[in-house]
Amino acid sequence: MERKKKFCSCRLAPYQETGRVRWCVGHEKDWQTKLKRLVFVPIILLPIVIFVIFLTRHTGTETAADNAISMNKFDQNELLEDEDRRDVLKDAKTSYVPDVLNNNSTTNGRRKREVTLHQQNLSLPTKQDGNGLEPTLEESPEIPDESTLFWKSKLDYYQIRELQATTMKKYMNISSDPCDDFYEFACGNWNKYHSIPADRTSYDTFEMLRENLDIVLKNLLSEPIDDEEVHYMNTTFFNRTMKATTKAKFFYKSCMNEERLKQRGEKPLMKLLDDLGGWPIIQPDWDDTSFQVEELMANLKLYNNDILIMEWIGPDIINSKNYIIQIDQTSLGLPGRSYFLDPSYSKYLDAYKAFILAVSTILGAPLTEAVEDVNDLINFETKLATIMVPSENRRNVTDLYLKTNIGALRNYFPQFDWVHYFRIVLGRDVDLEEPIACYCMDYLYKLFDILNQTPPRTIANYLIWRFVRHRTNNLDNRFLVAKQRFYFVLFGREKAPPRWQFCVSQVNTNMGMALGSLFVRKYFDENSKNDTLEMTKHLQEAFRLILKENKWLGDHTKNYARKKIDKMNLKIGYPDFLLDEDELSDRYYDVDAHPDYFFENTLSILRHLTRIEQTKIGTEVNKTTWRTAPAVVNAYYSRNKNQIIFPAGILQPPFYHKHFPKSLNFGGIGVVIGHEITHGFDDKGRLFDQYGNLQQWWKEDSIYNFHQRAKCMIDQYNSYIIPDVDTYMDGFITQGENIADNGGLKQAFRAYEMWSKYNPEADETLPGINLTGRQLFFLNFAQVWCGKQRIDTVKSRLKVAVHSPGIFRVIGTLSNSEDFARIYNCPINSGMNPSEKCSLW
Repeated sequence: MERKKKFCSCRLAPYQETGRVRWCVGHEKDWQTKLKRLVFVPIILLPIVIFVIFLTRHTGTETAADNAISMNKFDQNELLEDEDRRDVLKDAKTSYVPDVLNNNSTTNGRRKREVTLHQQNLSLPTKQDGNGLEPTLEESPEIPDESTLFWKSKLDYYQIRELQATTMKKYMNISSDPCDDFYEFACGNWNKYHSIPADRTSYDTFEMLRENLDIVLKNLLSEPIDDEEVHYMNTTFFNRTMKATTKAKFFYKSCMNEERLKQRGEKPLMKLLDDLGGWPIIQPDWDDTSFQVEELMANLKLYNNDILIMEWIGPDIINSKNYIIQIDQTSLGLPGRSYFLDPSYSKYLDAYKAFILAVSTILGAPLTEAVEDVNDLINFETKLATIMVPSENRRNVTDLYLKTNIGALRNYFPQFDWVHYFRIVLGRDVDLEEPIACYCMDYLYKLFDILNQTPPRTIANYLIWRFVRHRTNNLDNRFLVAKQRFYFVLFGREKAPPRWQFCVSQVNTNMGMALGSLFVRKYFDENSKNDTLEMTKHLQEAFRLILKENKWLGDHTKNYARKKIDKMNLKIGYPDFLLDEDELSDRYYDVDAHPDYFFENTLSILRHLTRIEQTKIGTEVNKTTWRTAPAVVNAYYSRNKNQIIFPAGILQPPFYHKHFPKSLNFGGIGVVIGHEITHGFDDKGRLFDQYGNLQQWWKEDSIYNFHQRAKCMIDQYNSYIIPDVDTYMDGFITQGENIADNGGLKQAFRAYEMWSKYNPEADETLPGINLTGRQLFFLNFAQVWCGKQRIDTVKSRLKVAVHSPGIFRVIGTLSNSEDFARIYNCPINSGMNPSEKCSLW
């Protein structure tokens, strides 16, 4: 009790508590609390060496597979596996489902809320081997009965509504007052039915949806291949004329062929390393006389890896019609800078060292020498972390952008052979006048100073390591077990996902359009596409009405905002070419796929991705196309294209069903649509005009008013704290997504009201739930975010995620909603209806 008083002073009494949530104002932390932030139990070098020796001798008794999750996957912090991970500038694309970006900021809150995490399954079982890293491996949970899967469901109108009502009711805690804590009201019983599987770092609605979708994709990839295609495969490896869907099936088969992976061992990687000039850590006599950092970086880029410098081809943000070469600062081997710079993260850094040592010793590195090499490598990467600009200092894109060319870069930084680098990457002679958009001039100055002071052996070790870590995905079980040990420490993940799920993810990440073609042909309902299009029109009209009512924007800025919403391009389901077998296959013509060569198949795909990207230079951007795979559970907004994409995979319950009351559809996919629309007008989206160009179309008074209102929301989310990790949320880094959440909810409810006005006789109820359609709207919105996370995952997300935790996406958004307070009759200054609200759109 006393500790609560010490943490905050409260509005109505020394403290006011409702369930798991307390509302307080002010937070004066004492020195003991601050000290707690710095306390982690470090893992010193001796246990690391013991751990590495153990790893090299023990591979486990069951198959372990890593989970390569692209940015389309949920916020599992599998950032480390996304080898062409895009910084926010690279795609200029925001997503509805949480993704991971660097974040190293502090917060100053105006109000404090403490939320106790769902802690079931947080006590991780470990073997008593003394190193604290070895997880207990368990059997995977049973695959759900396929008859219950949405994509195979044949349930009728009444059965669907009955099933949805049953599901929603069992997750609710009806004993909780919705006006005190709506998350507890909507999701309070969720934990009774779900625990975090051993192979997950979190479990929530999105993971359940992906689980169901992955099972369907697995079945599609396991379907028999045409005899003609099999015969062709037996005659040649260079299968340029094979169907894209067949290549996807072969790729999946090669991933599932664990016996073949075991037979081949590390041989495919060792051959590739020889071609790249060797990896010094496994070659004590490595000769650096012929080493060229530019050449190695460029050759790794051919496999779609950005190391030290990110290079990509994307729309010029000043003139989004044209593709241009773009460069930016690096990513790191851990989720953010703080993992290298903050002493409280030392256990994660030690686990990272152990992982590198484990992989290198499996490949034959002498342990004593390898320890010295790894220490040098980590010191080098720590220096990189030091010179990287923190993400909170990179939100103003205008300040980062510099238009230059290859010749000018050569003059600025003569110590790096830019011409040689781009000649390899582009596969042609280089024009010194070739334009380049640079977002990292200060970083480059410091980078080349560091390179100049670092031995070639260390540089080569680091570059090759960042490449090798991805290739361990394509090798035998020894490497996967080593990676799982690392993930156990980093994220608390107790075991790797089942092999089939890992392989489905590999295909969807690398050949998403080919797999998407199989999916949409068999399962996608065109009626859902038309229905979503109709809902989007209602959402756009709702935004126009909200814009008309807006009192803080000037008329000039309002007019331009209308132009932007009118120009916003919408893509739903999948691109049309997926149904054209010839066109689809032509897009994968240079991808080789063989059922016995998973490693080589992956390299072929990586080279294909690089070639496709580099050939865009000098061409015009086609803003009507999209590149997002359709069989994913997410939605996106592209600032460069002013385009919204809703892949087919998200058009399933609880977001959408054709038999749902419209209240659920508007509270589900409708909020998603509104969220993405609002991204066009958030703190970054507002910097781009209706054509996707970086342009100042706001007047000064409107800019000032925007920032004042954004500050209100920043302060609000700054005040939220999860006491289990004693860390405040970062309202500044998450402001774009928080703005989109708040705006999306408001627009979706307004659109639902408009629809209801023209459909007064519609049955908007669910059997057995005594709530109106308008109340069901908010309930479905909240239940999208039911879930739980492991403690280590929470720590990582609070440092690197641009999205708020699910509970705050519910509470933060609804507590700003006048509509919610009215519909649920919440008294003023109740938990969910504070008198002080934040509002932008």
